[in-house]
Amino acid sequence: MTTSIDSERTVRVTVNGVPREATVPVRRVLADALRDDLGLTGTHVGCAHGVCGSCTVLVDGEPVRSCLVLAVQVDGAEVTTVEGLAREDHQGGQVLHPVQEAFRECHALQCGFCTPGFLVTIAAGLEARDRSAEITEEEVDELVGGNLCRCTGYANIKKAVRHAAATMREAQ
Repeated sequence: MTTSIDSERTVRVTVNGVPREATVPVRRVLADALRDDLGLTGTHVGCAHGVCGSCTVLVDGEPVRSCLVLAVQVDGAEVTTVEGLAREDHQGGQVLHPVQEAFRECHALQCGFCTPGFLVTIAAGLEARDRSAEITEEEVDELVGGNLCRCTGYANIKKAVRHAAATMREAQ
């Protein structure tokens, strides 16, 4: 008895608000599909084991390690990558997300490899919390604790989280 197993599938997904489609090998991880099939190279793959957090994207609003999720698993989902954090300014440009702006202002990156994962993770965490409450050090630690950085020592990353939280609080 022989069985036919599909080796490729067409995946339809909304990425950063834009409907996209790609035919991918069924074993291709989301990170590779985003980078290789859709040309969105902001998502970085560090460890390829889900440990470092560099590949974090949002799937239906929740942070996921895109190196651990197959592209076929997100068929029909909404995916937000680091490229989708900024919003249109309605004048032909973009306005950075408060976390992106805070990273710039607080010098929270050095080589930048881990930055996309931090930005997506922190943005999701700050968007989900009660903005009227001042952020605690425990919350800051929780937001950065799942991502690894080999360059910064985390001090300026934590400073950026506090800065972004304050900015978002004031913007209410």
